[in-house]
Amino acid sequence: MRHLVPGAAARAARESAPEPPVLTAADPASFGWTVVHRRLPRAAEQARNANPYLPEQTGALDRLVAELSGAVGPLTDDGPDTATWREWGKGHVGKAWDEVPLLWAETFFHRRLLAAVDFFVPGPWHWLDPFAHLKTAQLVDPLLQAELAELDWVTDVDPDRRARALLMAAVRGARADLGVAAHSARFGPDGAADEPDPTLVVDDSAALWELLAAGPAVVCLVVDNAGRELLADLLLVDELLESGRAGEVLLHVRPVPFHVVDATASDVAAALRRLGDAGGYAATAARRLREAFRGGRIRLRTSWFHVGPLGFDAMAGELAADVSGAGLTILKGDLNYRRLVGDRAWPPGTGLAHATAHLPGPVVALRTLESEVVVGVPEARTAELDRRAPDWRIAGTHALVQLVPGRAASAGPAG
Repeated sequence: MRHLVPGAAARAARESAPEPPVLTAADPASFGWTVVHRRLPRAAEQARNANPYLPEQTGALDRLVAELSGAVGPLTDDGPDTATWREWGKGHVGKAWDEVPLLWAETFFHRRLLAAVDFFVPGPWHWLDPFAHLKTAQLVDPLLQAELAELDWVTDVDPDRRARALLMAAVRGARADLGVAAHSARFGPDGAADEPDPTLVVDDSAALWELLAAGPAVVCLVVDNAGRELLADLLLVDELLESGRAGEVLLHVRPVPFHVVDATASDVAAALRRLGDAGGYAATAARRLREAFRGGRIRLRTSWFHVGPLGFDAMAGELAADVSGAGLTILKGDLNYRRLVGDRAWPPGTGLAHATAHLPGPVVALRTLESEVVVGVPEARTAELDRRAPDWRIAGTHALVQLVPGRAASAGPAG
C-alpha cells in the first residue's frame, strides 16, 4: 500500500520545527475555557446529584468546583497513582486552572473528583463509579432494543458493506444509533452505496481495509466511552474477528471511572450482557465475543497511562509493547485523538506525519470531532468547512477515519 507517513523524515521535521502552543483555558472565548468552566463543573454536579454521598463528600466536590476560578490545589489522597500524579503535577499545582495545559487540567480535575468522593478509600464508596447512572441509562433506553433489532439486516448483506457500516457505527459512537448502521449496511449512505459522506472530514477507510487485508492481525483497540458507543465497538471487534481481518484483539479500557462515561472492564461486561439480551444478530455477536474472550482471542488490558495527562508519545510498559507489536492500533474518540497528535493549536493543514512522528506502529483514529484539535485536513477542505459549518470542530456533527502507518511501517526494510 502507499505509505502515508515518511517516518524518519517526519520525526526529524517534528524535532526541528517549533510546535504551536499547548491549549489552555486562558482565553474566555476559547473552547478550553468552556471545558474548564462549563463541562468540568457539570461533571461534578452529575456525580453529586446521582449518588448517596455524605456532606463531607458533597462539600469536597463543591470546593473542587470553586477552585476552578483560582489556583490548582494538590492531590492529597492515597490512591495507587498518587505518587505518579505528584510528578505529573510539578510545575502546574499552584498555578491558575486557566493557565495550565488543558489536557492536564481536565485529567487532573477528574482524578481530584475521585478523591473528593472517597473512591480509593475502603468503605461504602470504595470503587463506586460516580457516573454509573449515566452509563446504565444508555443501556436501558427503551429505544435501544429496536435499534439492536435493526442490526439483523447486516447478517446477509455484502460483507464489505457490513464491515463499512459497523466501522462507521464505531466512528460515530453515541452520536448515532445502531439502527443507522443497519440502514447503511442494507442500503448504503443516503440510499446510495457509493455516495461519500459529506460529514467525514477525512476518510482513510479504504487504506485501513487494505492494511488489514494481509490476513489475521493483532489489533489493539483503545476504547473511549461506555454505553452505546461501547456496544458499537464490540460489534466492530466481532466483525474483525469473524471476517479474519483480526486474529487477536487487545481491548484497552480505563482502570478506573474517568471523564464521566469512559469505559472500564465492568462496562465491557455490561455491554456484553446487553447485546446478549437483545436477541438476533446482537446476541449472536455477544456469543461469539464471549467465546473469543474465553479462547484468548480478546484480551482485556488497562494502564494507568489511560487516565493520565500525557500524550501517546510518552506511553511505556505494556501499552507501548501492545502498540508496537500490533498490526494495527485503533484509537477511539476525541480525547485519544488529542493525546495522539498533541493537544496544541495545530493549523488543520498540519501534516499528519509531523504530528504523529512518534508512533511505533500503524494507528487509525476513529473520532467524532468534539474539540478544536485536528490535523491532516487540506486547507481547501478546511476553508469549505469553516464556511458551511463554522463549529465543525466541536459540534459533534463531523467525524474522521484517519490512518497513519507509523514508524515501523514507514521505515521500510533494513538495508
